[in-house]
Amino acid sequence: MAELVYNEQGRLLFTKEMKKEYTLLMPQMLPIHFSMFRKFLELEGYKVDQLNNSGRNVVDEGLKYVHNDTCYPALLVIGQFMDALKNGGYDPHKVALLITQTGGGCRASNYIHLLRKALKKAGMEYIPVISVSFGLESNPGFSIGLSLIRKLIYGMMYGDIIMNVANQVRPYEIEPGQTDQMVADWIDRLVDRFTQGKGMSRKEMQRGFDEIVEEFKTIPVRITDKVRVGVVGEIYVKFSELGNNYLEQFLLGEGAEPVVPGLTDFVIFKVFNRVTDVNIYGGNPIKKALCSMAVEYIIKCQNDMIRALEKSGRFRAPGDFNQLRELAKDYLGEGCKMGEGWLLTAEMLELIHSGTNNIVCAQPFGCLPNHIVGKGMIRALKDNYPNSNVVAIDYDPSATKINQENRIKLMLANAKALAKEEKAREAAPV
Repeated sequence: MAELVYNEQGRLLFTKEMKKEYTLLMPQMLPIHFSMFRKFLELEGYKVDQLNNSGRNVVDEGLKYVHNDTCYPALLVIGQFMDALKNGGYDPHKVALLITQTGGGCRASNYIHLLRKALKKAGMEYIPVISVSFGLESNPGFSIGLSLIRKLIYGMMYGDIIMNVANQVRPYEIEPGQTDQMVADWIDRLVDRFTQGKGMSRKEMQRGFDEIVEEFKTIPVRITDKVRVGVVGEIYVKFSELGNNYLEQFLLGEGAEPVVPGLTDFVIFKVFNRVTDVNIYGGNPIKKALCSMAVEYIIKCQNDMIRALEKSGRFRAPGDFNQLRELAKDYLGEGCKMGEGWLLTAEMLELIHSGTNNIVCAQPFGCLPNHIVGKGMIRALKDNYPNSNVVAIDYDPSATKINQENRIKLMLANAKALAKEEKAREAAPV
């Protein structure tokens, strides 16, 4: 068994010996993306298990170890870890927990400490917790180099384009399940390519984008009038089925087409915030230059994806990060960056501008940043875009699924009424 080693501050470290013996447990948020992220980590020599446990057990474990006033995503992720450690068949002396830290003032930076507190309360403080971050914490047995960062960017882009086209096909497929099968096939194919060292250059990624788009175009569909519903909000609740009570499945069941902005803009936003910090408050110009270069590179990759969608003749393409910045500038300053910051407002604006006026803004109950930049912006959007139809849905351990779904049904009823009025106006003689 690997020896437990602590740093000068008393934090348990993940050592090089642990890398050989331990399995890293990784929480779930985006199944398509995280399947590829997992493979990239395995190619770096780590043993990784993706946690997919869900249900009330996870919530109850979170409530047991985290105060019920704590941010709901933190409660769920910690609950997922604790449930897996107790019921997942793992040897607790041979696992480490992998969690992201963004460096902001929100739960994405701070709940790593809540996780360690939960482990101590459960008598499992000997389990290492690894911060996936840039400079916040370091471990001898875990590092993120430029090669891995580049691969993770490609995995993110592949995940975004698959999610984008799948969401535009699934509501209209003639044979139910065909889209999900193609998603699973493409994840397997991409993982196979990564294992062979393929698909991890920009030119190969561009070709991959074209292949993905062309294959999803082959799925037989029956195009009918469906209400398009955008899904925005706090990053975890927006994407995680566990966090939003399977929101996308519910929308599909109600005859709607979910439109979910991808992960790429959020990642660019987080890096761009380091540039904003230097612009507003001063700081290290080298840090600003490096972050600016990273932003520019990811936007180029994003534009590769957008071009593949645009030339398909079938799929709608999102705008790029710079277009989002332009949309938000009349509403919020770029210094408004806590939580999802101005990006959340920009995503709602982009949806409205692209014809998706109906939006679910998913937020953890009591999440102050997102209540301001999400729920707090609905009035301003309504004033400028009278046909916008936005509903803010709170998620927490005590919120009932039926109440959430009833509020969304009211929004959908309003959407259908607005669409009917629009058709009547178009049909009216001039």
